[in-house]
Amino acid sequence: MNGSPHGSYRVEHAQVQSGRQALLDALQRLDQPVFVVETEDGPAVAAGGQAVLGATPPPAGALPLLAYVPPLTPDRLGDPTFQDTYGVRVNYLAGAMANGIGSAEIVVEMAKAGMMGFFGAAGLPLEHVTLAIDRVQEEVGDLPYGFNLIHNPQEPQQEWRTVDLYLERGVRTVSASAYLGLTPMVAAYRLHGIHTRADGRVMAPNRLLAKVSREEVATHFLNPAPELLLRALVEQGRLTAREAKLAAHVPMADDLTAEADSGGHTDNRSLPVLLPLLCDLRDRICEERNYERPVRVGAAGGLATPASIASAFALGAAYVLTGTVNQACVEAGTSPMVKEMLAEASSADVGMAPASDMFEAGVRVQVLKRGTLFAMRGEKLYHLYRTYGSLEALPDEERSWLETQVLRRSVEEVWRECEAFFAERDPRQIERATTDPSHKMALVFRWYLGLSSRWAIAGDPDRRTDAQIWCGPAIGAFNAWTRGTWMADPAARRVVPVAANLMAGAAAITRARWLLQQGVSPGPEAERWIPRPVS
Repeated sequence: MNGSPHGSYRVEHAQVQSGRQALLDALQRLDQPVFVVETEDGPAVAAGGQAVLGATPPPAGALPLLAYVPPLTPDRLGDPTFQDTYGVRVNYLAGAMANGIGSAEIVVEMAKAGMMGFFGAAGLPLEHVTLAIDRVQEEVGDLPYGFNLIHNPQEPQQEWRTVDLYLERGVRTVSASAYLGLTPMVAAYRLHGIHTRADGRVMAPNRLLAKVSREEVATHFLNPAPELLLRALVEQGRLTAREAKLAAHVPMADDLTAEADSGGHTDNRSLPVLLPLLCDLRDRICEERNYERPVRVGAAGGLATPASIASAFALGAAYVLTGTVNQACVEAGTSPMVKEMLAEASSADVGMAPASDMFEAGVRVQVLKRGTLFAMRGEKLYHLYRTYGSLEALPDEERSWLETQVLRRSVEEVWRECEAFFAERDPRQIERATTDPSHKMALVFRWYLGLSSRWAIAGDPDRRTDAQIWCGPAIGAFNAWTRGTWMADPAARRVVPVAANLMAGAAAITRARWLLQQGVSPGPEAERWIPRPVS
């Protein structure tokens, strides 16, 4: 340890402990300050005395103060206004992994622990989402919770039906994801019920957290809804003229979630690049608009260890949102097979594959490669789609591969299932396919891409090699952090202990770095947080 005095420490009734272990123990008592003093035996941790900053040389009977680290508990990480707005005790969110992987159980457990989870409504029938709303609202009461609203360019009516359900059932907090711009649906949700309070302030009762990875998309959510969109919503009866007028006073989102390299839909962005860019953009737009409260910017993607969480807060994140680590937990709405596969993954065991919901546009998702052939098969399907104009144009060899290795049934059988599905959900898809053979091909390929995630969720052993498991490289870091601890066992991973350890570890690491910046090196052990059981 090295350092020069920053003050003095009166030791009349103080306790002084020398040695690196004493310093490590002090740093991990997060609710207590740490005073490091210079003694004849070298640097030591002091308690029970009185510190005086800036007094040099030390007065008689005092020791030189080498460093001071204030308390830092997990509830002090991030922006306190986020806690005030949403009623959470800790600025930590569990993200809404689609198809109910972000389960109602996760949402309930997070709420009871003073945090917030989002139900992964994307890809689910509305009756399933309705059941999840019923369960969550019954079990959490007034505690914080949220649901997902995903952009659905292939089936816009599904996006409208989801918004109508949320408005009808009083879901007040939504995480909007996969948006490339504003849609009437997301604007209708955000602005429904906007009004002026008795004190003259404009109040939007529906809170929106927009997950973005591009500045041009963030711009849409940092600004008020455009007038042209508002006029259309008024004409459709979706908003009143009064609501449309008040919309000019609020940004489209309360909060932006900067989505870096993550599982599922991702642009593979770097958080240290993306988060400061979005914060700067936020500052410019909020200053121009003179909002009463600036939009907060949180962090997501790659957050799976205490060090990564600490780094996100050091970059200025108001809150953090995790995804992949929650899928690896007991409460996640996926199979034990998936959780075991995730527990074996390293950071290099991921790859990109076509997205089912935006297949034709070439949008890709990040998935687990280890133990599954989905990524490779998905990429070949997209190559066939781009190369050939129809299913009939496929060479015999490719059609044989498609039917025997991927679909495991004839193209005609799959098409009949597609017709039955879309006849109920969106008949326009079938109508288009009758005149556009490439669209018919896309629907058949999307049958496989869509079911592959459901095979994973169901834990179908016969379809293990086709399992689509949304996963970012952070899973490798999470497994490395938990290796050799009780949390290495998939059956022991639960969302609240994972969250509590990530946040406590982030606080401990931050304190260790504060100490280092004052010239006192606590050693590399100070930045290692071993997962601890949480009652």
